Amino acid sequence: MVRMLIPAALIAAAVASPALADRGPSREEAAAIAAKLTEAGFKSWNKVEFDEDGPIWKVDDARTIEGKTYDLQLDPTHYGIVKKDGD
Repeated sequence: MVRMLIPAALIAAAVASPALADRGPSREEAAAIAAKLTEAGFKSWNKVEFDEDGPIWKVDDARTIEGKTYDLQLDPTHYGIVKKDGD
């Protein structure tokens, strides 16, 4: 009987779970994020997602009281703004 050796990398690839997709915030997270954004002068925003690869919170189209729009990245635990890109 001939035995075939299967490389460990192929086995690992076959059983690896798919990458985690970005997720939205829980109610508690959403409330904490809203409080931080409001405190920082933002009046509205569109999508909020947690990027597991970062790990970082991403906020799309956050609008200030003055009407400027930014895409934000927030600290994963304290929700402070770590990056702000103007649109």
